[in-house]
Amino acid sequence: KNPKWFNRDRFLLSAGHGSMLLYSLLHLTGYDLSLDEIKRFRQLHSKTPGHPENVLTPGVEITTGPLGQGFANGVGMGIAQKHLQALFNRDGFPIIDHFIYCICSDGDLMEGVSYESASLAGHLGLDNLIYLYDDNQVTIDGPTSLAFSEDVTKRFEAAGWEVSVVEDGNDLGAIEYAIAEAQTSTGKPKLIRIKTIIGFGMPKQGTNKAHSDAPGEEAVKETKRNLDWPENKQFFIPKDALAHFRKAVKDGAAREKDWNALVKAYEKQFPDLGKTLKETRSNELPQGWETALPKFDDVEAKATRAYSGDVINAIADKVPQLIGGSGDLTPSNNTYIKSSSNFEPGRYANRNIHFGIREHAMGSTMNGMALYGSVIPFGGTFQTFSDYMRPAIRLAALSHIRVIFVYTHDSIGLGEDGPTHQSVEHL
Repeated sequence: KNPKWFNRDRFLLSAGHGSMLLYSLLHLTGYDLSLDEIKRFRQLHSKTPGHPENVLTPGVEITTGPLGQGFANGVGMGIAQKHLQALFNRDGFPIIDHFIYCICSDGDLMEGVSYESASLAGHLGLDNLIYLYDDNQVTIDGPTSLAFSEDVTKRFEAAGWEVSVVEDGNDLGAIEYAIAEAQTSTGKPKLIRIKTIIGFGMPKQGTNKAHSDAPGEEAVKETKRNLDWPENKQFFIPKDALAHFRKAVKDGAAREKDWNALVKAYEKQFPDLGKTLKETRSNELPQGWETALPKFDDVEAKATRAYSGDVINAIADKVPQLIGGSGDLTPSNNTYIKSSSNFEPGRYANRNIHFGIREHAMGSTMNGMALYGSVIPFGGTFQTFSDYMRPAIRLAALSHIRVIFVYTHDSIGLGEDGPTHQSVEHL
């Protein structure tokens, strides 16, 4: 009943076109999503848009649709969680100990942003990520073999991920076992490659016709017969099935109650940390933060990016939630927090992230960090290279999130670098 509980597992549907899977499970498990809303799927002003939107539907963590974005958002969530764990967890007090789950598709893994963010996640050792790859080998055009023939397992292993394979996507026990194994393994993010049949039970299962074509009334009836489901009942939910799923409400409430008790004990033993944790969880800026802003009354002649760096560092001392970096342009963007060091394995409490030359992943992981909550991410690059991350900028706006994009070298006077670096059309 509290979809914003701080220590909840995060579930991300990067394959946003499968939104009805998410909506149906949210309804079954007791979220504020009625059957009437399910019936209004893809209709204007409904809570069930064609692709999930975090601002519309309770229980939807991120806005997805453009493939690959959810994959990278999860990496950002993993970064935020690791940072907060390092700041607040203490022996006997695992205040933050959940996982981040993501379902991704063949299409997600074809997108460049998934390459970039997978590389970053492997490098950073984000073992709080458990990704389920829906390996059905079908896209809209036809079989994935038309355009996609690489060895996904080897690619992810090379990027520092642990990969396991479930041969039958209908073997729920095997999937459950793979997830349990992933939960206990440490040091690497995990990809569970699950071989599935698209449109299972439909007359056109296993083909691109089952991807997005309207099946028609007769095909729906045949599918129900194939699955031993009542042929003439619509939106039918067996009572025992609903009762089983609704147990999640009590289970979730019990876990949150236990967690609240743990936090109370934590606040007694670590009062200063407890106070900071409470402030951080509120997602509010610290009181009086604006007093840290530098005043430039007697303006010295220096680049605006240098002044930007002064502001970032002044704010960072007052706003501990601020964390970020640059796409390999830190000295040029002036985005380094001088009072901290590099965010890396074993040093996750630090606040300077080296995103590498991965502008798209930087933007999308920053979105994930903001959607996780309790951190304020920032990232810098040259303004002309904002083109490399435009989908992430657009989704940040659609998601109504607090992300700081730092774009320097925003002048048409950058003549020495040539027209490739001049942000003419951007201005």
